[in-house]
Amino acid sequence: MIEILTSPAFNTIQDLGRHGARRFGVSTSGAMDPVALAAGNALLGNDDNAAGIEIQMFPFRLRFSADATFALTGADHEATLGGSSVRPWWCTRAKAGDVLAIGTLRRGARVYATFGGGIGVPRVLSSRSTHLRAGFGGLDGRALQAGDVLPLGGSPCKADGRFDFGAVPPDVAIAGSGRADDRVLRIRVMRAGEYELFSEAMQATFWSTCWKISARSDRGGYRLSGGKLTLDAPVEMRSHGVVAGVVQVPPAGEPIIQMSDANTAGGYPKMAAVIQADLWRLGQAAPGSFIAFSEVSYQDAVAAMAPVNDYLAKLRATAGLYRAL
Repeated sequence: MIEILTSPAFNTIQDLGRHGARRFGVSTSGAMDPVALAAGNALLGNDDNAAGIEIQMFPFRLRFSADATFALTGADHEATLGGSSVRPWWCTRAKAGDVLAIGTLRRGARVYATFGGGIGVPRVLSSRSTHLRAGFGGLDGRALQAGDVLPLGGSPCKADGRFDFGAVPPDVAIAGSGRADDRVLRIRVMRAGEYELFSEAMQATFWSTCWKISARSDRGGYRLSGGKLTLDAPVEMRSHGVVAGVVQVPPAGEPIIQMSDANTAGGYPKMAAVIQADLWRLGQAAPGSFIAFSEVSYQDAVAAMAPVNDYLAKLRATAGLYRAL
């Protein structure tokens, strides 16, 4: 068991998402950075889909009620366990009574705390992910708060396995995943269904603008500012299915990128779609930061997932060898 001691708003339990329920109007939810969550689970020997805590508001503190193993991945951050420093992208052991404190972020937007055996809250529609707007999943469908007690799904950690090692973060390990410079994160996209409705001038604006992620952004969508994408004439559209990564353009002209808690349908024109291989990078972009779009083909989008899958596969294999030492 773990007890939450300090947790500002919007920190939630997440796994890799609620798949197969969109036809019922239920969003996928799940980790905004699924690579970080899967990597933390790989370090611990968990299933990739084991539930952890997505922490996006700080400081965050919890107490271990029993000996346990845990990992911290995601954003570069400062953390301590029982007063001693814990590195990011590292797994280690905690003893009963130890307090884990996660403080200042140095880069990125979200830290993922995973635990040996995962967090054992009930599944809702085959997922433990919290959907705040719908009010289900996770712990009573809400954000974590001080005094919450969470069960861990596994038995107490064994004394003979090794749990004091780390991983190279994916933005370092995967070629092409880093920032283009210190200011702008370049995101790969494909053209979407209504791209051709926009004039050549508006299309050029989309590609050339350094878009700022608005403070009004959340897990439902990233609102972008920095330019206006307008149509020469209004277009009436029926609502259609949307998924995470779709870039829609409402009448005001400022794009919205649909994210993990996005609605399952919408009627705004679709300008582009972020490729799956870059969604985790986008999930670590904080409000106030800048992004720019680069166009890729469908074939390139599919191929871009291979390095991500290879990274996780190698991490699982290497972590398994370390734990066996």
